[in-house]
Amino acid sequence: MRRLGARLEKRAARKGVTPRLAASLIVLFWLVGVVVFGVIERLVDPSTFDNVWLGMWWGVQTVTTVGYGDIVPGGTAGKLIASLMMLGGLSLFAVITGAITSAFVAQAQAHRQPTADNPVLHQLEAIDAQLDAIKAELARLDRRAD
Repeated sequence: MRRLGARLEKRAARKGVTPRLAASLIVLFWLVGVVVFGVIERLVDPSTFDNVWLGMWWGVQTVTTVGYGDIVPGGTAGKLIASLMMLGGLSLFAVITGAITSAFVAQAQAHRQPTADNPVLHQLEAIDAQLDAIKAELARLDRRAD
């Protein structure tokens, strides 16, 4: 586990935390979470969840905010776990949506970057040179008038 953390830290230092990396880590986190919460739910409420697979099925429904209602925790502890999973599922989709949006924005900005063969850029550079020449001429005339 330490090696994985060190590897992720090294990659983040080298490339930064990209939306893709963030989304991948969150999805991985919740895949593990579904298994863990499914097992916990089985242990906490064995009368409702008669096997671990049923607990994981409930976990997938809860994290993805589908919630068919065919299986629901009966006890208070199970409902607290369900609440955590629901909030986590909502945050999962918010981050993934943000990551996708960020990728689209970055792509659009990359297409809008001026290039060396851009005629508008060449025209602006010519106008800038003309303005510099005018400023220099005005400064010369101002010195001469004194």
